[in-house]
Amino acid sequence: MRQANVEKNGFLLRAIVCEKCGNKIVHPSDIEEYNRFLEIKGKTFKVKMRLVGNSYAVSIPKEIVGFIKEQEKIMNDMVSMCFNEAKKISLLFGEEEQELEE
Repeated sequence: MRQANVEKNGFLLRAIVCEKCGNKIVHPSDIEEYNRFLEIKGKTFKVKMRLVGNSYAVSIPKEIVGFIKEQEKIMNDMVSMCFNEAKKISLLFGEEEQELEE
């Protein structure tokens, strides 16, 4: 068995992999966090858009921000935003330079 990381939906899971058969055993706490992620991912949040000065603000539900803070341990106040499609805006939390388009 060797240690490895398994990626699911952009979520990194710690695992051990059998080199002979390829069977993977994922760390139990990572599975728990991944399941929590799936619960939040499946929800639709209704939030209000408010005018603040010359810009609009949208509140991000505490449940989402709390989950992100737990994952990154330190969350930056800055968020990258991208206007992907006519009715879709993406946010990227953290300092990583990644493409926001899916």
